[in-house]
Amino acid sequence: MSERETMEYDVIIVGAGPAGLSCALRLRQLNPDLSVCVIEKASEIGAHILSGAVIETAPLDQLLPDWRQQPPPICVDAVSDELLLLSKHKARRLPTPPQQNNHGNVIVSLGAMCAWLGEHAEAAGVDVFPGYAASNIAWNDDGSVGGVLIGDMGIDRDGEPKETFVQGIAIHAPVTVFAEGCRGHLSKQLIKQFGLDKDSDPQTYGIGLKELWQLPPGRVKPGHIQHSIGWPLDNNTYGGSFIYHLDQDRVAVGFVVALDYADPEFKPFEAFQQFKHHPHIKPLLEGGEILSSGARALIEGGWQSLPKLDMPGAILIGDAAGLMNVPKVKGTHQAMRSGMLAAEHLHQGQVSTGFDSKLRQSAIATELRKVRNIRPGFHKGLWFGLANAAWETISFGRSPWTLKNHADHSALQQNLEVQYDWVDRDLPPKDRLAAVYFASTEHDEDQPIHLQILEPDICISRCTEEYGNPCTRFCPASVYEMVTDDSGTRLQINAANCVHCKTCDIKDPYQIINWVTPEGGAGPNYRNM
Repeated sequence: MSERETMEYDVIIVGAGPAGLSCALRLRQLNPDLSVCVIEKASEIGAHILSGAVIETAPLDQLLPDWRQQPPPICVDAVSDELLLLSKHKARRLPTPPQQNNHGNVIVSLGAMCAWLGEHAEAAGVDVFPGYAASNIAWNDDGSVGGVLIGDMGIDRDGEPKETFVQGIAIHAPVTVFAEGCRGHLSKQLIKQFGLDKDSDPQTYGIGLKELWQLPPGRVKPGHIQHSIGWPLDNNTYGGSFIYHLDQDRVAVGFVVALDYADPEFKPFEAFQQFKHHPHIKPLLEGGEILSSGARALIEGGWQSLPKLDMPGAILIGDAAGLMNVPKVKGTHQAMRSGMLAAEHLHQGQVSTGFDSKLRQSAIATELRKVRNIRPGFHKGLWFGLANAAWETISFGRSPWTLKNHADHSALQQNLEVQYDWVDRDLPPKDRLAAVYFASTEHDEDQPIHLQILEPDICISRCTEEYGNPCTRFCPASVYEMVTDDSGTRLQINAANCVHCKTCDIKDPYQIINWVTPEGGAGPNYRNM
C-alpha cells in the first residue's frame, strides 16, 4: 500500500457540531491567516446532529452579532414553559425550576443550525470536509498528537480493498481540537492514553430519543416548551421528556433516560413510546406523522466527571469534554463557549498547554460547579433527587460536599423483577426498525462492522446467564440480535441499522463493545433534528 498523502494545517478540528464550528469560525475571526480545517464523518454538516434543542443565545450574540437578521432555518422564540409530573393517567403541573426558565432563549433544530454555522465558517475561510471520518490519531515521534488519519474508503467486510478503494489521507497540525460530541471514538482513546480522567469521577450518560412530528393545523403553540418527569419511568430511574413547539405545525418530541438504570430488561425505546401514549400527550400527536426520528447519547457527569482537557498536541471541547448542564437540559451554549475559548487560547500561542486551567477558571466551569450535585442526587430516587435539587438551587450550589458519580455500565443488577405499568399503543413507529427508517440510516453492508465485540464468548455465556443480553434491549435500533440456528446460538450484529448513538459502548456491563467510526458518510441522515 502506498504512503499516505498528507495535508498540513495550523489547526485541525474533529467534529462539525456547535463546539467545533464555533472554534473554527472564531479562529478565523481572530486571525484570518490561520489555516483551519473541520473534519466531519457525516455525509453533510448536521446529518448526525440530534438534540432538543432550546439554546441560550449569548454565545451566538458574541460569535455572530448580526445573526438575528438571517437566523438559522428553524429558530422559534421561547414564549412559555411547563413542567409536568406524570402518573399513568394524570399530569400535575410543577413550578418551573429557575434553570429551566427559557425566557430569551430560542428553539432550534441543532442539525440545521450546524449546517448554517458551517456556511458561516466556510465563508470565513475554514476548510470544512463532510463525509470524511477521522478514524485514528496521527502520532508524533515524541508521543504527542500530530493530527488525524482519515479512514480508508472502499474496504470490504473482510478488510480487503474493493475496486472503489481510496486510501485516507493524513492531516497534520500543531494542535488538534477534538469536538466529536458525547463518547467520541477518538476522544475516548485519548482520555485513556493520557490518563485524562485519573483525577475525576467516572463519566455518566443518558440516552436521548427524539422524533420530529408534523401535526394537523391548530394544535401547535409555537415557542411553548414542555418537560415532564415521572411515568413511564419508575422512581429509581432518572429521566424525562421534552416537547418543543416549532413553526409550520411541527413539534419536537423526545425522551431521555439515564444510563445508570438497574433493570437489564428495561427498554428505553419502549419507555419513549409509552410516554407518547399518556392521556395528556397522545391527543397532541394523534393524526400527525413522523418526519424524522433518531437517538443519541448525552453526557451527564458534569463537574466531578470533567477530565483534564489538554494533552500534548490536542484539546477537548464541547460534549467531548463533558460540559452539558443537565439541570438546564442544555449543552449547546456550553459547547459554543468552549469552542470560542479554545480559539482564543490557540490564538495566543497555538499550543494546547494551559487550556484545561483556562477553562476551569471560566464561566463554563462556574456554571457546572453550581449544579454539580443536582444530577447525582437522583441516585437515591426521584423524591430525594427533587428535594436535593431544590436545596442546591436555593443555595446556589454552595453545599460543602460534592456527590459522587458511578460508571453506568456497573449499574445493572441481576435477577430484578420490575413490573412496568405500561399500556397498549398504536401511535407510530410500531417498533425500533420502523424508527430506523425515519432516521434515514445508510451503511454500505459490505464494509467492516464498526461495532467490535472484543470478547464474543462472553455474549453467549456470561451475559446470557447473568443479564439476559441487555444489548438486545438497550439499543434503540435493533442492532444486536441473539440468533439460534443449526450451528447454535450467536450474537448477530445488524450494523447497517446503527444510528451512532453510542449507547452500546457505554451501557454494556462487560465493556466489550467498542464503537469505532464506520466509513465516512455512513450513518443517519437526520433532517431538522
